[in-house]
Amino acid sequence: MKVLNVEVVLNREKNIQQAESEQDILKKLDDETEGYAILSHRWGVEVTYEEMIGFMTMEERKRDEVRNRYGYQKIIKSCEQAKEDGYKWLWIDTCCIDKRSSAELSEAINAMYRWYQNAQVCYAYLNDVDKAVFPTERDDSKFDQSNGWTLQELIAPKQVKFFNKDWVPIGNKQHLAPVLTDITEIPRNVLTGGLAGKRLSVAQIMSWAAERKTERVEDRAYSLMGLFGVNMPMLYGEGKNTFQRLQLEIIRISGDHSIFAWGMALWHPRMSCMAEVAWVCTQPTTSYVHCQQYGYSSVPARHSLARLPISF
Repeated sequence: MKVLNVEVVLNREKNIQQAESEQDILKKLDDETEGYAILSHRWGVEVTYEEMIGFMTMEERKRDEVRNRYGYQKIIKSCEQAKEDGYKWLWIDTCCIDKRSSAELSEAINAMYRWYQNAQVCYAYLNDVDKAVFPTERDDSKFDQSNGWTLQELIAPKQVKFFNKDWVPIGNKQHLAPVLTDITEIPRNVLTGGLAGKRLSVAQIMSWAAERKTERVEDRAYSLMGLFGVNMPMLYGEGKNTFQRLQLEIIRISGDHSIFAWGMALWHPRMSCMAEVAWVCTQPTTSYVHCQQYGYSSVPARHSLARLPISF
């Protein structure tokens, strides 16, 4: 992984160093052996990898435009927080991945869950929370539980610190676990201890993502790979077929029949009737919205691969 050199970024912003090369701003880091911080955030007008490494060679007008962006200020504030916490390195998805390289993008997406898991701390920046307290109600505009990518960013890291739009700390994952469980329906022991050692069903994990969305339909599947421990090549443009590939990869490594919960009538306490959960492969994750109660392999085996309405 490539990470930002926190000190160099901050020094460059202060004009102490007039020019920096890519090697100075970004460094290749072994996420298994070196400590780093990582950012979870909602995208806005961001700074790209090529803009970050070519910052000092830009025309002054262009450089000023970049510095005034919401995304640039987020980079600076993240670096300041990392420095305050004693971290030399920081990873941000917007500017640490060269998305011009399909190979680098594919590697990053496949490794992203591990990168969040191995980070010493994750800064969760809530850009539309203006109060100095964490929002306590299910409100998509105040807590980004609707974004597909932020699911793994909430579960994987050992430590998550939440900040409001002014970068005022408003809590951490351990202390806020009961509130987060109410909002996201992710079990408290998963939030505080991760997925390791938990016998969770495929349907349960899918249910956490059921109401989340991504800008690109393929990312509905790619954002779940780390949660299920699978890897896939990136094929943007294939649409909902990506979710079919994800299911097949899960089936290959798991004997959990709850993946076949589609098409079954399931009871959910919020509903006054039985809900038909169907079309898993044509409606990615949404078909699992009421599957929180399904344990590992609790779905009858008669819902077998042969019954899936898909063509792999």
